[in-house]
Amino acid sequence: MSDYGYNDYFADQFNQLEQSTSLIPARVTAVFKHVLRVISADGEQLARPKTSAFRDALRTERPAIGDFVALESHPGDTSLIHAVLQRQTLFLRDDPDPDAQQQVVAANFDYCFLVSSANDDFNINRLERYLTIAWNSGARPVIVLTKADLAHNLSTYLDELEAAAVGVPVFAVDSLSGSGLPALRAMLSPGQTIVLLGSSGVGKSSLVNALAGEEKMKTGGIREDDTRGRHTTTHRELHLLSNGVIVIDTPGMRGLGVGQASEGLEETFSDIETLGEQCRFADCSHENEPGCAVQQALTDGTLSSKHYINWQKLKREIAFNERKQNSQQMRQDKQKWKAISKAIKGNKNSPKNNKKA
Repeated sequence: MSDYGYNDYFADQFNQLEQSTSLIPARVTAVFKHVLRVISADGEQLARPKTSAFRDALRTERPAIGDFVALESHPGDTSLIHAVLQRQTLFLRDDPDPDAQQQVVAANFDYCFLVSSANDDFNINRLERYLTIAWNSGARPVIVLTKADLAHNLSTYLDELEAAAVGVPVFAVDSLSGSGLPALRAMLSPGQTIVLLGSSGVGKSSLVNALAGEEKMKTGGIREDDTRGRHTTTHRELHLLSNGVIVIDTPGMRGLGVGQASEGLEETFSDIETLGEQCRFADCSHENEPGCAVQQALTDGTLSSKHYINWQKLKREIAFNERKQNSQQMRQDKQKWKAISKAIKGNKNSPKNNKKA
């Protein structure tokens, strides 16, 4: 299991579980609609959460790709997952349904590879959104520009990234020729897990194959009408590469909410946070107050207006999500206490309790 990233952090948790000796540690390697695939000392097998163990679990508490779990192994049959070990890092996504809970996209990874193609699909605002989520996950973000061989203005993209993603490593690669890949491989070590995030068709599957040195994932070609790749990944899957690096590939996500990633926002827009410390007023909103260092930087051109506008947009989105979460929590608490009150009243009115002593 150490090949799949199982270390002392997870082993200590597993050993502290109240469990029978029949349980073994495993890692979730794929998530399908009604079943999961796991890897353990018994090899690869299909598994599902044990109903009694997850009956009252939130959506985010159920097994997800990359999770380490306590498994009741049944080789040749469907195994049962009894518990999910505490996660080191976590990437969450808002559900499109406003009343639904957040989704776990991936867990327990060391790096977030934010993948964008160096063509017309390049979008700095989208990358800043990904960066916000990546920083909030607890992992280290890395930006990978694929299809660098097709770029006519690669230097422009790199300049934009240098200004927007301060301190984040950026690699421009060509998965077919191998250009830029040696430097990317050099930063990775066996047992480390990376998760790939990016829109459909940016070359994530080709990147996995290039890092692996073999075809791990099916790939699609480039559409001639809009230079975008065809979507190939249909589910979340974990791969152990021949060099010992573990990769979690995810379906392309063009629309991606930032949830409540306020810490990630501060990291992504650290330049604005630093400027804000120089404002005249401590509670400056950086909009129209006198003595605002952020507005001064916008005026003299040292701060990009595009960068600033995207910061405002994401900040408003996070504030809205936090209000929505508080509202959801209030509704859930209200329903919970309503059910408890109903149960208490029903118990008081039962014939058994109405009998005279």
